[in-house]
Amino acid sequence: MPVQHLPAKVWRRGRNDDPPPRMTLRAGPLDLLFEQGELRSIRLGDREVISRIYVAVRDRNWDTAPPALSKILHEVGEASFRISFDVSCRLREIDFTWKGLITGDSSGTLTFSMDGEARSTFMRNRIGFCILHPDSCAGARCTLRRPDGSLVQSEFPRAISPHQPFMELSGISHEISPGTWADLFFEGDVFETEDQRNWTDASFKTYCTPLKKPFPVQVASGTEVRQAVTLRLRAESGTAANQGPASALPGAEEAVFEIESGAPVGPLPRIGLCAASHGGTLSAREMSLLAALNLDHLRVDLDLSASGWKESLRRASAEAAALAAHLLVALHLSDSAEDEIAALGGVLGHVRSAVDLWLVFKKGEACTADRWAELARKALGPFFPNAEFASGTNAYFAELNRGTPPGRVVDCLVYSVNPQIHAFDDISVMETLSAQAATVESARRISGDRPIVVSPVTLKARFNAVATGPLPPVQPGELPPQVDPRQMSLFGAAWTVGSIASLARAGAARLSYYETTGWRGVMESEQGPPVPECFPALPGCVFPLYHALADIGEMKGGVVLSGSASPAPLLAGLTIDTRGGRRTMIANLGPSSINARVIRAPGSGHRARVRVLDETNVERACRSPVEFRTGTGARMGRGGELKIVLLPYAVARIDWEV
Repeated sequence: MPVQHLPAKVWRRGRNDDPPPRMTLRAGPLDLLFEQGELRSIRLGDREVISRIYVAVRDRNWDTAPPALSKILHEVGEASFRISFDVSCRLREIDFTWKGLITGDSSGTLTFSMDGEARSTFMRNRIGFCILHPDSCAGARCTLRRPDGSLVQSEFPRAISPHQPFMELSGISHEISPGTWADLFFEGDVFETEDQRNWTDASFKTYCTPLKKPFPVQVASGTEVRQAVTLRLRAESGTAANQGPASALPGAEEAVFEIESGAPVGPLPRIGLCAASHGGTLSAREMSLLAALNLDHLRVDLDLSASGWKESLRRASAEAAALAAHLLVALHLSDSAEDEIAALGGVLGHVRSAVDLWLVFKKGEACTADRWAELARKALGPFFPNAEFASGTNAYFAELNRGTPPGRVVDCLVYSVNPQIHAFDDISVMETLSAQAATVESARRISGDRPIVVSPVTLKARFNAVATGPLPPVQPGELPPQVDPRQMSLFGAAWTVGSIASLARAGAARLSYYETTGWRGVMESEQGPPVPECFPALPGCVFPLYHALADIGEMKGGVVLSGSASPAPLLAGLTIDTRGGRRTMIANLGPSSINARVIRAPGSGHRARVRVLDETNVERACRSPVEFRTGTGARMGRGGELKIVLLPYAVARIDWEV
């Protein structure tokens, strides 16, 4: 039987197609991109003014009806443009169409209008414009414009705001740089702003319609929706709004990672995996490959009110023992919690691996009340005296931020992370990396001196935490909503490096990533994926992110050194010190090749061994991971820096010769 090979583009991002095309535009001093019916990366010089302006059509469960564009017409000049297009948004019962018109003139004024009509009757949570302000706006001065024309002075919050910081808006202005302002005006609805860093989006989102209004609501066939957004630049007296050089658009060729001083910022978090949700038994080969990750722990989720939890605990306990990993047990309790915990206590004597941490969650509570943790600690504490207890939320930081924080009955606070609550495209997913650090920093304000556990970290949401109705069944030939084909790609590896770097530098104590095997794991099962046409992984192969986790796992017990990547949207990395050596991991976060410079700190050594995982060797690395990992890489470097070419989504491991 011939050996199956995957194209380079599949290894890049898990799909055998290309990213959507982008059009580079200029409106006077502003640089921006047009992509799939929306505006992105609106910049003034090196400052991002607005991250994104788009129209969202969202159903009663907050699922987004994907836009299909047609009849695109454009007139593009050196400093102005005009683009018109038609959009069809269809999702189950939703059939909504709209006409878009975007103009930009030489003064830097942008106008985006939509004229829509419902062609079916459906329930919706939102229809209309969303404007994303970059997270760099945190702390920036702003002026709020009310529907009655009044103005209110304010500023974007620095710490993550649990609730909407700005309400009842017909416009908002913010200071881009000293003396230069961006003015936004809205037509067709009332808007408000939420802090999307609550869900690790790297933005503040200004959207319609205010959430205080009832939702979902019925949209009758024939209903018309018309809205517009206008952006203007304004200079205070004595300041020119168009000052500064032209920006470097995404895809720039140069990027730098600097090990700033060699000073430690904190210990490397304790990193583990979650038990496979498919419920299968790991083979001897899979166990051997997982052992190479040097895992700290294995998380198992037990719904104590459902059947099968005893077998899940038994299997996870055996796997953790074989991997020399601790057991992290997430308890999902019902109103019969006392009886459920008593039943659990009756089988703990047979657990083969010591429980290191209990995560206590109460079903139906967004943020777990202390009494459930108190109940669990009293009943389960004697079984494993050294085990710690954590609570918070099984969902997102938003629930922890908005709820009553756990009291001193718990030792740690916990919440989960995934990058696809509001947006799903490659750029938006990568942009979440900076916001992951912001959640840890804000969580530490809540926790005091207690450690922060981020568990689990996944590429897609494990469940819909905000559904207002029944979820549609998965159709034959479709991927489950928890599965992302980028899991098996270099994209997934680059994102993983960026995630660990962000959470580690912010001070997270423990991180649980992905699962052991299967299409939500670090390697494909030996049977192969159930829907190979949608998830094109090779049976029995590890995923590229396996190697990223293995490279970092080899530095288990080390400390993270200070370092920074520039420009941040292009490159991520971290440096780890152990008694046995110093290692830097860097990742290209974009679809274009970059020339990366790694500037060493004193003590990092003048030369290094560099091994790059990219599309030229990824298939061999995933088919034969043991053989790949025996390679030490090429010896490089002179003076104070290394120069490394990184192909799209490549990951480099640098071992410094100290």
